[in-house]
Amino acid sequence: MSTLYVDSIQPKTTGGNVTITNQANAGKLFQVQYTQYTSTTTVSISANTDTVISVLTVNITPKSTSSIIRLDTHIFHEWANAAAPTESAWFFYRDSTKLAAAAASNRRSGISVSTISNSGDAGSTPEIAFYSYFDAPNTTSQITYKVGVNNYYTNNLVINRTINDTDQNQAERGISFISATEIGG
Repeated sequence: MSTLYVDSIQPKTTGGNVTITNQANAGKLFQVQYTQYTSTTTVSISANTDTVISVLTVNITPKSTSSIIRLDTHIFHEWANAAAPTESAWFFYRDSTKLAAAAASNRRSGISVSTISNSGDAGSTPEIAFYSYFDAPNTTSQITYKVGVNNYYTNNLVINRTINDTDQNQAERGISFISATEIGG
């Protein structure tokens, strides 16, 4: 590390300003908080309704109002309706605020969709959703981030297992998580 010593700094042009900002924390990783969910659960989804996946929440208290929070999630799941993966929109909540693409008329808005593994199977072939989002909450108060989903159909969503969940090697199980990483701004 070097030290720069000067007696004065002058702007390049007359009437200009010299601005010096402290970027010492910019880009630094301050903290990572996460919830890794290893059990299984069923979530009832009402058609066209934003729904919180309550087992996938994480709390973080930013150290600076200029911090950026990177959110990541991986959801191992299966929809009870084989058509549901193509009609899903996954997103995050910051407390009660939905973090997603801007609403556009009657379109479903989110960050990502379920990845289809076998469009004809709603029983023994799971889907995943993996997505990220950068949030600038401008606070040093605790924030609760949650995973949310909206689907065209009223149906059940199972987390970390398949719908049938039979004890055989064609019925997979997995793990889901949500993480919040604070990055200095």
